[in-house]
Amino acid sequence: MTIFATGPTLPLTRLLIANRGEIAVRVIRACRDEGIETVAVYADADRDAPFVGMADQAFALGGDSPADTYLDGDKIIAIARRAGADAIHPGYGFLSENAGFAQAVQDAGLIWIGPDPAVITALGDKIEARRIAEAVGAPLVAGTPGPVETPADALAFARQHGLPIAIKAAFGGGGRGMKVAWRLEEVEELFASATREALTAFGRGECFIEQFLDRPRHIEAQVLADRHGTVKVIGTRDCSLQRRNQKLVEEAPAPFLTDEQRARIHDSARAICAHAGYSGAGTVEYLLSANGTISFLEVNTRLQVEHPVTEETTGIDLVRGMIAVARGARLADDGVPDSRGHSIEFRINAEDVARGFLPTPGPVDRFDPPSGPGIRLDSGVVAGSVIPGSFDSMMAKLIVTGATRPEAIARARRALAEFRIEGVATVLPFHRAVLEASDFRAEDDRFAVHTRWIETDFAGTLAEAVAPHARVTPAQAPALLRVAIEIDGKRHELGLPAGIMAAAPGATDPSPAAAPQADAAVVTAPVPGTLTAWQVEDGAEVQPGQVIAVMEAMKMETRVEAHRAGRISQTAKPGEVLGFGAPLARIDG
Repeated sequence: MTIFATGPTLPLTRLLIANRGEIAVRVIRACRDEGIETVAVYADADRDAPFVGMADQAFALGGDSPADTYLDGDKIIAIARRAGADAIHPGYGFLSENAGFAQAVQDAGLIWIGPDPAVITALGDKIEARRIAEAVGAPLVAGTPGPVETPADALAFARQHGLPIAIKAAFGGGGRGMKVAWRLEEVEELFASATREALTAFGRGECFIEQFLDRPRHIEAQVLADRHGTVKVIGTRDCSLQRRNQKLVEEAPAPFLTDEQRARIHDSARAICAHAGYSGAGTVEYLLSANGTISFLEVNTRLQVEHPVTEETTGIDLVRGMIAVARGARLADDGVPDSRGHSIEFRINAEDVARGFLPTPGPVDRFDPPSGPGIRLDSGVVAGSVIPGSFDSMMAKLIVTGATRPEAIARARRALAEFRIEGVATVLPFHRAVLEASDFRAEDDRFAVHTRWIETDFAGTLAEAVAPHARVTPAQAPALLRVAIEIDGKRHELGLPAGIMAAAPGATDPSPAAAPQADAAVVTAPVPGTLTAWQVEDGAEVQPGQVIAVMEAMKMETRVEAHRAGRISQTAKPGEVLGFGAPLARIDG
């Protein structure tokens, strides 16, 4: 659908994508449609990822941690200059909402595909965003006027305003650095956890607090604005199916809203973005309580993971729209496009549902996605890919569209039944179970899903429906060994016979080590990742279910609980990078 008026725009022939995985693939495809060449950058673990091979050029970032790769703005800009890129698209996550990086891109003479740095600063600061929302009369719940300094201050707010409260990273987004406290005794611990998580994910640990609406829906408005003052609300989405504030299922348009609610969301989203001088694609998020109360949540100054459902129901390519805005194109008007049908997105994460959605990095032995009418797949992996433990667990997104919501659900059942992934655990069993839940199907027009539905109302059903996944086994060697080599930092690929290394003089074939005997006293790592902190002293007496440590994996914190009563002897130190099942401590009775 054409939504831009004709007129002169800035030239753009080559674009660097400062991201990875499925979003890098998505931007490459949009650039191909625009006739724009693409440049990929990649971490060592992503050397063989599909997005690297799809790009016209690919350059190594050199490293495997986020800080050394996709968060290193200086490296990325240096590569953009070297590759002759005209622009940088940040995707989502990483540096997409980093005003300093956006400014550095512009200072380097490159086109930044996103809002102006000053706007990112204003709206990325969740406290300033609240002030802007107040200025335009957007609905809001009570919150702190600035960052909270100490866990004790967080506890004081909870006592004054009541529970539950949301502790949120002031410079975060995407659910990371956000914790919801339901009991006074957990407020201080969760404040410390949110601060640590925010510092890891965004480089800044400041957090603020606001009242949290119990059992709310999560509603958002997609916005596209040009650099000439026109703000267009593209439509709404419902993103209520979340676990630990991470979305798993999203749909558009947001169902079961009254005309008044939809109008208020559209009007306030447009007003917030107009007041801030927004340009590009962005999302204004709200909570909607069971009694109809709407409260502004935040503005995400980037492309959202769930943008495809809006594209499918409006016919508007949001990535190409972002590029057009950055080049100076004008929107033809500020009208809201008509919705066409209903679309549902299922995030396909490498996580073990029955083990608390624990990330399961490892090899993807089989990846057979569905197809047919109404099916779209945005994927960052193929069979043979390896999911690294250093980055997000999302492999792909399945987007299913129908003329109506019931038709979209029926097609989704068929598509999820066809989808086959082997090697790593995935959330496919969760999605299949969701589609059988009457709360989600809303056959009596009662949509009972809310942001904690998975952990509360649905928990028992899910536990019965999904069994733990078998541990990941090593991938089999391919018939042709594909070796990526770097010449002066630029990626090239060689194909070699798989047995060439074994046939080399002096090559050895190491035998697998014998499996160690299980020790009932040992506490093991539930995820591969970094031991962030101990929550108990070495030698302390602990009880079953007590939180004893925190690990960080794929940019999310996982709490480690004691499995038995006794005295703890710690064997791992904070900062250590550990594999799945690695010993952390002993608990001797």
